[in-house]
Amino acid sequence: MRIVAVSFLLGVGVLQMQPSLGGREFYLMVLAGGLGAVAAGMLLCGRWVKRAAHRTWLRPALLAALAFVAGFGWAGLRAEARLGDALAGTLEGVDVVVRGRIASLPQAVGEGWRFVFEVEAGEVDAGEVDAGEAGAGETGVPQRLLLSWYPDRRAAAVLPALTPGERWQFVVRLKRPHGFANPSGFDYEAWLLERGVRATGYVRADARLLEREPAGLMQQVHRLRAQLRERMLAALVDAPHGAILVALGVGDQQGIRAQDWAVFRRTGIGHLVSISGLHVALVGLLCGGGVGAAWRRIPALALRLPAQKARAVAALAGASAYALLAGMGIPVLRAWLMLAVVVLAMLSGRAAAPSRVLAIALFIVLVVDPWAVLAGGFWLSFGAVTVILACTGGRLRAVAGWRAALRIQLALSVALIPLLLALFQSFPLVSPLANLFAVPLVSFVITPLVLAALLLPMLLVPAHAATVAMMAVLERLAALEHALWEQAPPPPWLLGAGLVAVGLLLLPRATPGRLAAPALLLALLSWQPPRPAAGAFRAVVLDVGQGLAVHVQTRSHELLFDAGPAYGGDADAGGRVVLPYLRATGVRRLDALLLSHEDIDHVGGAVSVLDGIAVGEVMATEPDGLVHWAQARRPDTALRRCAAGQSWFWDGVRFDVLHPASAGDGGGRLEHDNNRSCVLRVWAAGGALLLTGDIEAVAERAILARHGAAAVAAEVVVSAHHGSRSSSSPAFVEASRATAVIHSAGHRNAFGHPHAQVRARWAAAGARNWRTDSQGAVEARFAATADEGAGVSAWRDVQPRYWHGR
Repeated sequence: MRIVAVSFLLGVGVLQMQPSLGGREFYLMVLAGGLGAVAAGMLLCGRWVKRAAHRTWLRPALLAALAFVAGFGWAGLRAEARLGDALAGTLEGVDVVVRGRIASLPQAVGEGWRFVFEVEAGEVDAGEVDAGEAGAGETGVPQRLLLSWYPDRRAAAVLPALTPGERWQFVVRLKRPHGFANPSGFDYEAWLLERGVRATGYVRADARLLEREPAGLMQQVHRLRAQLRERMLAALVDAPHGAILVALGVGDQQGIRAQDWAVFRRTGIGHLVSISGLHVALVGLLCGGGVGAAWRRIPALALRLPAQKARAVAALAGASAYALLAGMGIPVLRAWLMLAVVVLAMLSGRAAAPSRVLAIALFIVLVVDPWAVLAGGFWLSFGAVTVILACTGGRLRAVAGWRAALRIQLALSVALIPLLLALFQSFPLVSPLANLFAVPLVSFVITPLVLAALLLPMLLVPAHAATVAMMAVLERLAALEHALWEQAPPPPWLLGAGLVAVGLLLLPRATPGRLAAPALLLALLSWQPPRPAAGAFRAVVLDVGQGLAVHVQTRSHELLFDAGPAYGGDADAGGRVVLPYLRATGVRRLDALLLSHEDIDHVGGAVSVLDGIAVGEVMATEPDGLVHWAQARRPDTALRRCAAGQSWFWDGVRFDVLHPASAGDGGGRLEHDNNRSCVLRVWAAGGALLLTGDIEAVAERAILARHGAAAVAAEVVVSAHHGSRSSSSPAFVEASRATAVIHSAGHRNAFGHPHAQVRARWAAAGARNWRTDSQGAVEARFAATADEGAGVSAWRDVQPRYWHGR
């Protein structure tokens, strides 16, 4: 079974890395052909292969091949079926009337709501498209939508409170799943695909409540969760860490503060506030232990069913109830399936090796959720269980008590380093100490009190007091300078070497070659991504939506040109995109943060950037407006006005500021904020890059008049104002002589950027159009010699996946 599970995992993983799908018929042929080939191989093995030694390796090889083909074909069939439930292209951006039910716990987003909406068959009609009388899938509207609903500010309306299971009619505008695409960034489209959400959108008008009562089991469960959440929040008014208790009780993490998530990340205890295998197993342990203790004291019951089996049944029942209370989301479902396999193995009465039970759980999880391989939690969960089994199994003298807990925690902290670096580009150095303190406190004090408080709300008071004490200690640990090790993700070959090193460390002490493991781990931790050579540079225009953020890197220096937009609430491009990208690139300090002008789509992420990474200097057209928050966060950061005529060299690469000139120069529309944008030209022997901010045609004419056409010549240009018609004038486009132009714009943005006329103008001048909204982050590489020149690539082209754009 172990060979079958691992091979099935490999088949599923290979499918999930495909840039496109082959069609339902293709995967049916793969399954049928693979099964036939393996059956023939088995027959050959049994009849004509006489030597037992050959059978020893041939049978497992055939089983592995069958499992690989089965995993590949099964994942392909599931992917085809899910992608088939797609939003029709004709329905994107038009008003559509949908009827259905709220199928999740609604999340408060400012003054609005976000929720999953299940569309009812035969209850869909399109306001601008003739949809007929067919069912939801046939009209081009998927069965599950992720909707946002915000109040109409013009009408000063207040939205009603939403309850799971309610049946509503909405007028909505939908679009196909689309997320940012950046190196090592979060794949929002894959996240939606795994959850069966095939379109996102927002409520426009004519919302009408049709029915209040829920129609199905999960809707009733979500309604109960909502009621319990409101009861807990009412009892935790003004409690600073009340949202953590809500997360432990009903699985709703929405209210946890950003600063608390930062503490969890730096101490490695985020798994304790996300209902996962630990919590599900803990509840199962408590329920099973209580029932088992009582069962043994009632002879009549013990004679009918052994106490061990009764304990297993009670553990599964308690864990199932808790998983339902947590919403039975994808991570919780994986944890529940793992526990269910363990319990069923115990009930079977047959002795099974723990590794075999783990393999069965792995196989079942992948059958139910073939997209699990895309989630970091999947690898960490099975990796952690594997490490625990390696630490506790096969020992002549078992270690118990606090020594066993210490041994397991230290083993987990070391063994998961390669996975954490690959998945999150970091691992907490204080994790062993933080977990030794927090795991027993959360497992045996806080969580039991929270669960008991669902019936007796007054128990939330001691639960919150324990949480406050825990967070006080964790905040001190997180504040340590070297609490977190951050590093760019290693290449696959080095990651494999790190996993081999972990495997060696988990083997008995006398195992040959075990001493080589520390050297392999040291090589893993010493790896740094390659940087441009002296005299060369690279620039990455990040996919931040309707905004701009460009990272420029030379041999030993880093510059960030703009920091992207704010997204509302506490979210912005700095925290969501820029900082994760910088960490994944191995950047630990910015030499300069240049903010072209003060529009929110260019500086909305600046606060998060300054909070999250050291910055040597902030440059801006009007730096005085930055003083009140920049110096408060980074007192050692210098502030400088960005003005034409400034130049500097980094590693043989020249940086020239072309605009704006001194205040008042030119007058009129040049005083407009967009036309005061800082314009930067970066150039080396291999070519030049021109960053133009939001300047319009009048500023472009001023730059040409002041500096001449040669000053704006560049192989690659980041188009002004995201490709607006007010910019990229014919004279400026012609003077640049660019071979590539990059438009940084949001997907289906309301402004129509980049405009078709602008794209056509650049194309007519000989430049290839690149755009972040459809191609993701765009990288331009400039060599140190003129012979090598410049090259441009887009992230969605470098790492295409079958779900992108679908």
